This record gives sequence, C-alpha cells and structure tokens, in this order.
Amino acid sequence: MSHTLKLFAVDIGASGGRCSLASFDGEKISLEVVYRFPNGPIEVMGHWHWNVLSLYQGVKEGLIRVAHLHRNDLRSIAIDTWGVDFALLDRYGKLVSNPYCARDPQTRGVYAEIFSLISKRDLFYQTGVQFMEINSIVQLMAMKLNSDPAYLSAATFLTIPDLINYWLTGVKACEYTNATTTQLFNTQTGDWAFPVIQRLGFPETLFPEVIPPGTMLGNIRAALAEEVGLHNVAVIATATHDTAAAVAAVPARQPNFGYISSGTWALLGRELNQPLFSDQVLEYNFANEGGVFGTITFLKNILSMWFLQELQRIWRIREREYSWQELINMAMESQPFVAFIDPDHPDFILPGDMPAKIQQVCADTGQRVPQTKGEIVRVVLESLACKYRLIHDRATSLIGYSAPIVHIMGGGSQNCLLNQFTANILNTPIIAGPAEATTLGNILVQMQALGLIRSLEEGRELIRRSVHTDEFAPQEVDRWEAAYQNFLARTGLAAVC
Repeated sequence: MSHTLKLFAVDIGASGGRCSLASFDGEKISLEVVYRFPNGPIEVMGHWHWNVLSLYQGVKEGLIRVAHLHRNDLRSIAIDTWGVDFALLDRYGKLVSNPYCARDPQTRGVYAEIFSLISKRDLFYQTGVQFMEINSIVQLMAMKLNSDPAYLSAATFLTIPDLINYWLTGVKACEYTNATTTQLFNTQTGDWAFPVIQRLGFPETLFPEVIPPGTMLGNIRAALAEEVGLHNVAVIATATHDTAAAVAAVPARQPNFGYISSGTWALLGRELNQPLFSDQVLEYNFANEGGVFGTITFLKNILSMWFLQELQRIWRIREREYSWQELINMAMESQPFVAFIDPDHPDFILPGDMPAKIQQVCADTGQRVPQTKGEIVRVVLESLACKYRLIHDRATSLIGYSAPIVHIMGGGSQNCLLNQFTANILNTPIIAGPAEATTLGNILVQMQALGLIRSLEEGRELIRRSVHTDEFAPQEVDRWEAAYQNFLARTGLAAVC
C-alpha cells in the first residue's frame, strides 16, 4: 500500500468503552486507544438500566478526538457491544426509555410464562440459543407481562450497537451476529423466528431488517458530522456482537481449535460451519450464535471476570481499590483448593456482596469457608478453570472431536494465573491473546467491507503478524484432575460420561 489506512473501532463492554484507531500499513495492524469512557448498569427504583445517552456521548467524544488526529484520512468507523440487551423506539424513531440491563430482576421466573406458550424444546429447535434469563426474549416478555409503557409504545426493536448505529446514520436495522443472541432469531433460516414471535404475542413489525456483518450503513449524518468534525466517513455494521468479533480475531493456525472469549462473561466453544441441533445440545444448554464469514460460534456463557469486578467494587467501598494484579498476587500466595463454587450459581448473577455470597455458598456445601481476600480470589479462579473443563468436555462430546489447542482472547487473557490453571485442567496448550481481540475483529470486518481482505483465513494471518501471544503448557495434570473430581462432587455437577 502506498499509504497507511486508518480505521476507527468502538468496543463497548459492561464496564466501559474503548475508542481505538487502527492503522494498516499493508502488512500489520497497529492499535492506538484514543479515548475511554465508563459504563455500568445504574439502579433506579429497584430496576437496573443502561445509560445509552452517555454511551453515545462517549462515542461522539471518541470521534471528536480522532478527527483532531486524522480528519482527512479516516476511512470508516464501526461499533460493537455486548449481546442480548436492546432499546425500543417509538413510531417517530425516538428512544422510549433507558434500556433495561439484562441483570434486572424483572426477568426472574419469566421462562415459565414463555413455556406456557411454546415448549422449551420447540423454542430451542427454532432459535438454537442457550437458555438464560438475561436473554432478550425474556426481557421483552417481562415488559409485555408488566404492561411496561416502553413496550406498549414501542415500534422498533434495536440491539444496543444497532441503536448507536441508528443515531450515527439514521438507518434502522439489526446486525446479524447480535440478532442471534436474542433467542428471537432462527440461525437456520437466517431471519427472525417469526413463529416464536407470533406465539408470544410480540408485534412482528417490531423487528427490523437483519443485515450481515460488513454492511455499509452510509456516512455519518450531516448534523453529527458537523458536530464532531468528520465528513464523508462511512459507518460499517461490523460484527456488532463482541464475542463474534473476538472469535474472528483468534490467531489460529489450525482448524478445530477451542476458544474462550474472556471478559465479564467467558464464552467457551468452537467455531462451526453450521448450527448444531440435538437434544443433547439442548440438555447441555449450548448456543448457536452468528459468526463472521458464514461461521457459527457454538458456545456456552459462563460468569467469569464478573467475580473479580464485583470483588474489586466491594473491597473498594470497604477499604481501598485493589488492582487486578494485586488480587492475582494474593491468590498466588494462598493455599490451593480450599473450596469450590459453581460460577453459574444463581446467587452470583446480580450485583451485591460478592465476598459474602462466595463464603455462603462454600458454607452451604459443607466446605471450608475462605477467609482472606487471596483465598476468595483463588476459589474463584480455580472454580472457573474447573467449569471451563466441564464445558470444554461437553463441547467435545457434542461436536465429536477434541481441540488440539485452546485460544483465550479478550481482557481476561491477561490473567496469567487463570490461563495456567486452564492449561493444567484441560491438559491442553493454551494460547493467550490478543487482549484486544474484539477491537481487532471489529477492524477485520471493516476491512472485509472495504474489500481489503477476502477470507477469514486471510484475516487471521494478518492478526498473527500483528499481535503477540503467550503460550501456557499443562502442568501438575494429575493434581488438577483430582481437584476437578472434587469440584464436581462439591458442586453436584455431572461430568461427561
């Protein structure tokens, strides 16, 4: 290339947003973070909401800052966020209320109402998604049952990145990878699961056109372009679901790899060429979500770095702020295998006193109760590794072949202690990195839309040239196998036969 290409990616997670400028010189991609902004659910009168106007302002501030640096040579921008959460617009295209956070308590018990209208098995075979109370289908049904004014006045359903894209361009559409997280989409037909939508009594007109990742939405709206100082810059609907973007950036050299996209949630699974449906998939509660270049991200969600985020939050309130590295160092110095928890125990999903919750679950299961901060963190990390093993084994049994290597990417890939624990218990080499996988995957889809890469393999080769990764070899395998059996006994979880 005669000059360096400039692309802009915004990755918004549950705890914050990051605006990154990507530079492509024809051989490698380099990233520069130009702006960060906070995010987090806000409790108001017993309900948890997202402050999407603040997120939009964060995106605009990022655009202003990148305009100061590269006003004349920025080619495109794209947004990705987490899945399942959504916004509703009225018939005038206005936001009807701040969107609920998936952790809002209104969803508790709502699946029972859904299953009175459609069987669990039928719902799975039409949508192929993991059953979680955070899913869009549950949130929307809760709003319907509560006669929520926002639901009653809604004319358009948009996932969170689709909402921001609408505010950037004026185009109302749902991007495929995020639509597949809603449990209202049929990955086999490639469209909304309208039979499900009809059975549940949702208006079919609520759901807009579904567009593939890499769709050009058009330029930034004229008024916004004037405000931020960027004209004639294309907005691309990337893989707007952060997991799909992260999996796109796995620097794999061989097929059949396993992956763990590690953040607030850990998404553990395999990349498939088509969705996988069976009664065993339903029993093990895996998801068929949309990936890039026609792939399926076959995975299961596990609560992960959420534990450390909540431990940090509580200890900051009570004492002082502890860095992630301080927590990991305290765990390294603590006694191993004190106790085990199931990371997906229902007590852990809502914000609260996480140290006390962990201690209570240990006490309720007849185990020694961790006392020090290091012991509590170590219980979490060892239990996460054990849960990874269980889900990894189940994925292997469903797919029919083992993964010769497992890639851990995302922010959690920087947790070297958990990486080593995972290698030990899987007895499989772990490749950790890139930490910026979601942003890099976002950029790859922009490059696809611009005609700069033609295949997923070409994109991954570019990632390998651009990033550093670390490898963790298995250690103390027999000791970790014994710990795993103890984990199963203490949590009551069933191993794969």
